[in-house]
Amino acid sequence: MQNIFKIFIGLLLTVIFIAGCKMDFAPVDQITTESIPNSPDGLDNVTNGNYALLKDGIEFNGFVDDNNCYVRQFFQMSDFSGDDIVCGQKTEDPLYFSFTYTHSPDQANARYFWYISYKIINGANTVIEIANSIENKDNDQNQLLGENYFLRAFSHFNLLRFYAKPYTYGGQNPGIIIRESTSGEAKKARATVEECYQFVINDLEMAASLMTKSKGNQYASKEAAWALLSRVYLYMEDNDKTIEYADMVINSGSFALETSTSFPDMYANAASHSEPIFIVAFTQEDNRGKFGSIASMLYSDGNSGWGEEFASESYRDVLDDNMNDVRWSVIDTLYEEDGLTVDTHMGIEVFYITKFSFQDGDPNLASPIMLRLAEMYLNKAEAYAKNGDVTNALSNVNEIRSNRGLEGDLYASVPAGSTILDVVLKERRLELAFEGHRNFDIYRNKQNLYRNYWGYHIKGLQNADIDLNTTPSGYDNLEIPYTSPRVIYYIPGDEILANELCVQND
Repeated sequence: MQNIFKIFIGLLLTVIFIAGCKMDFAPVDQITTESIPNSPDGLDNVTNGNYALLKDGIEFNGFVDDNNCYVRQFFQMSDFSGDDIVCGQKTEDPLYFSFTYTHSPDQANARYFWYISYKIINGANTVIEIANSIENKDNDQNQLLGENYFLRAFSHFNLLRFYAKPYTYGGQNPGIIIRESTSGEAKKARATVEECYQFVINDLEMAASLMTKSKGNQYASKEAAWALLSRVYLYMEDNDKTIEYADMVINSGSFALETSTSFPDMYANAASHSEPIFIVAFTQEDNRGKFGSIASMLYSDGNSGWGEEFASESYRDVLDDNMNDVRWSVIDTLYEEDGLTVDTHMGIEVFYITKFSFQDGDPNLASPIMLRLAEMYLNKAEAYAKNGDVTNALSNVNEIRSNRGLEGDLYASVPAGSTILDVVLKERRLELAFEGHRNFDIYRNKQNLYRNYWGYHIKGLQNADIDLNTTPSGYDNLEIPYTSPRVIYYIPGDEILANELCVQND
């Protein structure tokens, strides 16, 4: 895929990203954007280049950093800000700022994610503009057009999740900068959250109407567009639309929930399994190894990665409710020589996470799943819960549990002391852990995040004289209120300096 990206660069445009979204475009080599439609593989190659931007290392600030990768930054910026992963060591990697909520406008991972997101958006806009200029488009051209509408919506929505307050906090809050063309003004104000969500919805509806082919889950499809629409409407608390689009995916017959037997193998072999709807497909050629893979911080066989971030005590406490739960299969416990005592690193128990490992047997290789069928059932469950339909909410939760080894532990009613929303969010946590959902689920539902366990998310822990066997108290950063301005990231300083129309987050 790296070779495809080189083709993309040769075919498309050089994007000079001076600051934020200040872009100038100039054709390179011998091929101009006008000639792309006349090339048999032109639109296809450019589209493949857009997909490649989700995983390839791209030059930023004058050099290529092995740590910089769209999906790596996506999972670190989301999951490391939640309560499912514990930081096992103080580090200079910018992922540490996600753990500790010590964000800044010059934070390297947040700056790169903003940059690469708009680079993908610009690539998608290029294809959209070229394809829309073709009269009497054939099915293949419409398919590629739809895929790029999807990629544009996908990128805008993820930017919204990181850099704008949740929709439930108010639709008139500042969103992100909408980039709908390659020729728009470089200096542009942030649209409102509501305007951004409507833009994403419009793109996804257009994408679904254009895509008629099933090319494999490494490509966008109409079902992927429906799945993302279900997620978008869930975030908006439009419960009926959430259910409608989730049902469209479920009833398409294109996907099936993994069973308790097949589930443990899904993450290592996502391309060939029945549940993933959209993945970022990595090959051995794309392997970023110890210094740049998603897995490098979450797992180590002793040499393959740093293995400094573990499944948190908080998450394991939830998983401990039933040891027959096959979701334990993505947790790899490191034991001491006696084979019984859990090993510790800097005083923190080592429970490695393997959702991003073992494709082709390689501990650093996997094709991360961005959308899958289980989420559709859980989206429905949450929407039914908020509609007050307890029966259907529990039914959809049980659909997941019955395929995760918990056939004997299904919900007949809401447990005492819990609400139906508590039940759904707990199941979302169990099922979607480490997949970029948890902190968004907490904050959009206006709940506080609790991390009352030892780890380097605690500010000052590295210098504290503490007993790691006690429950922490009196330390900063153990509770993140949903009202905290730092539940979102700062707009990168590059954008603010170059674009006076773009306001900074509080």
